[in-house]
Amino acid sequence: MIAQLVDQIESRFAEVSAAMSDPDVVGDRRRLADAGREFSRLEPAAKLADQWRRAVDDEAGARELLAEDEDPEARAMLERAREDIERLEEELRLAMVERDPADDKNVIVEIQGGAGGEEAGLWAGDLFRMLSRYAERCGFAVEVLEASEGKHTFAIKGDGAYSVLKFEGGTHRVQRVPATESQGRIHTSTATVAVLPEAEEVDIAIDPNDLQVDVYRSSGPGGQSVNTTDSAVRITHRPSGVVVSMQDEKSQLQNRDKAMRVLRARLLEQAVSAQQAELAADRRSQVGTGERSEKIRTYNFGERRVTDHRVKFTVHNLDAVLAGELDELTQALQSDEKRRRLEAQATAAQAPA
Repeated sequence: MIAQLVDQIESRFAEVSAAMSDPDVVGDRRRLADAGREFSRLEPAAKLADQWRRAVDDEAGARELLAEDEDPEARAMLERAREDIERLEEELRLAMVERDPADDKNVIVEIQGGAGGEEAGLWAGDLFRMLSRYAERCGFAVEVLEASEGKHTFAIKGDGAYSVLKFEGGTHRVQRVPATESQGRIHTSTATVAVLPEAEEVDIAIDPNDLQVDVYRSSGPGGQSVNTTDSAVRITHRPSGVVVSMQDEKSQLQNRDKAMRVLRARLLEQAVSAQQAELAADRRSQVGTGERSEKIRTYNFGERRVTDHRVKFTVHNLDAVLAGELDELTQALQSDEKRRRLEAQATAAQAPA
C-alpha cells in the first residue's frame, strides 16, 4: 500500500517538475502558477518518499548481513531502519491528506469584542495587531477594510493565507488585570474572530436584484460627522439576511466594493457550510456567542501562557504570541487537522459502496 503511494508521489512529482520547465507552461501564467503550487505541495512528500526508499534499502541490507552472521551492529541497523520506515509511512500518509479546497485563498477576518465591556473592545484591538503581525511574518499582505472601537475587519492576501489563518476562527479568551482596574483584580474578557475565505465573483453568484443598497453619511465616535457626503454603504442580501456596512473610505464606490467583498466571503462560507457541514463550520459556530465559557484559546497574562483548548496545547511565551509568533500553535493545529482528515478518508474508504 505504501509502496503504491510512494510510486504515485514520485510519478506525479516528476510530471510537475517537468511541467515547470515546459515552454508552453512557462508561457501561460495561470498554468505556471498552478504547477508551482502543486510543486510546493508535493515537494515535502517527494523528499519523504526518497527517505522511505533509502530506509527500505537499509533494512534489506541489514537482513542480508544478519543472514550471514548474527552481528550486533547489523541488528541495531535493522531496528533503526524499521523505526524509520514506520515513522516515514505515517508522515507520508499525513503529507498526502486531501487539502481543504479553500486553503489557497485569501481571507477576510472579522474581530468583534465579546463579553467584558470596554476591556473586550481593547482585547479585540490586541487580537487585530497579533493577527496582522502574524500575517506579515508569513509574507502576506494586510488590508484594513473597517476599523472602529471594538471591531476590526481586514483582508489578508497571499498564497495559502486561509491554510494558516483559518485556525484563528472562534472565541479568544483573555485573563488579565485591565489598565482601568484600580483594585488589581483579574478580569476575564473575550473577543470573537471569524476567518472567511475570500470569494471571487466566479465562486459565488449574486443577483443584483437580491441586494438592497443603502447609502448614508458616515460618522465617527459619538456620532461626530466625519464626512459631508453620503459615502457610507450598507448592503443587505435579502435571501440570506446578511448585512454588511462600510464607511471608512471617503468614496461611496470604494465602500461599496469593500462591502461586496465581505458579502461574497460570508455567502461563500454559508454555501460551503451547507454542503460540507462536517468539514467547514459556519460563521455562527466559529464565532459563538462570545460568552466567557466559550473559547478556543485562553491567554493568561498572570502565568504568561497561551492554551489552545482544541488540541490541549500550551506555550509559555505570551509576549511572543501577541507579537505575532503563532507558528507553534498553527503547526499543532495543522497536524491535528491532517490526522482528522486522514481518519475521515480511511473511514470513507472502508465504508460499503
